[in-house]
Amino acid sequence: MDIRTRAVHVVNEPFGEGSWPLSVPIVQSSAFGFGSAGALADAMGGPDGQYVYTRRGNPTVRALERTVAGLESGAAAIAFASGMGALSGMLLSLLKPGDHVLAQRCLYGGTYSVLSDLARRFGVEAEYLPGGDAADVEALMRPKTRLLLLETIANPTGQVPDLPVLTAAARRCGVLSLVDNSLASPVLCRPIEHGADIVVHSTTKYLAGHSDVLGGVAVFADGGLHRRVWGRTVELGATADPFAAWLTLRGLATLPLRMRQHCSNAEVIAERLARHPAVRAVHWPWLPGNPSYATARTVLSGGGGMVTCELTGGRAAGRGFIERVRLARLALSLGGVETLISHPASTSHRELDSQALAAAGVGEGTVRISVGIEHAEDLWADIEQALDAS
Repeated sequence: MDIRTRAVHVVNEPFGEGSWPLSVPIVQSSAFGFGSAGALADAMGGPDGQYVYTRRGNPTVRALERTVAGLESGAAAIAFASGMGALSGMLLSLLKPGDHVLAQRCLYGGTYSVLSDLARRFGVEAEYLPGGDAADVEALMRPKTRLLLLETIANPTGQVPDLPVLTAAARRCGVLSLVDNSLASPVLCRPIEHGADIVVHSTTKYLAGHSDVLGGVAVFADGGLHRRVWGRTVELGATADPFAAWLTLRGLATLPLRMRQHCSNAEVIAERLARHPAVRAVHWPWLPGNPSYATARTVLSGGGGMVTCELTGGRAAGRGFIERVRLARLALSLGGVETLISHPASTSHRELDSQALAAAGVGEGTVRISVGIEHAEDLWADIEQALDAS
């Protein structure tokens, strides 16, 4: 069925005969009782058995996991307490000291931070791809390379890697590929269909969509890999809360509708920013002239809701602009129904020095706009007055 249908019809467990709740119940219980010692012992065997303890599984959380796995064309999923919990859970579960990771150069600042920490403490070396060709991946492969790390739409530069080409190159080398799909959502892209082994999301963003949830999820193309990783993530303890899972399920029902409006509004904003004299460059994947345009039109079914622009005047111009907007909210997150705006060099990427910022494609005057679902003309009026006052 179409993703607009699947987003509404949650993969829920049978409730009983006669009638059942249309909304997934919130099972806000930390533990579950059993009638016999043997049944309790048997339930400890894996991720699909009876519920024992919410860190190991919960009906509300499992409904979220199964629903997102279905939306992503995956075999199974694990929900986490945050997006960084999902990413860190995957890295800590898949890597060991001395391993080697290949990653695209343009990444979210938090991802840089966790990779740097793994390098300092455990000797896990991260190497960044100079380009986006299969030859770049294959040339940098080593015997200890364990993972290729990509973002469907890079945060905040909007770069779109050629997922089919890069994941195929990793597979030929026997290396797993992990794709952060937070900025695209399964509405715009399903990386498993392009060859990815694992997809992670910050469900805080578009999946929940209302700026009231902190959560993450990892989806697996292969059920065997899911079972192997699940046992390790249980011990990490970054478990999704049942109420947060329920809020995310509530948001998923309108995800396709919201993404359509996010993309439509972002197109208006990107095109007008590109014509404004105070703007040096605009980064939106579906904007003609964008370096990723051809790839984005193939990999994505929409340009996404995040628009990044480079203002003339550097850091002072960027920070001054975000303080002059009135309708857009000055906030760090993205993917909510309201428009949010931030200055990456001083927030999400603040731990990077000037050289690392430049390598990641983040300038001193870079401004990130998470375009909401408000009326596009109201949004542009707000952005235009803030630009004109510079």
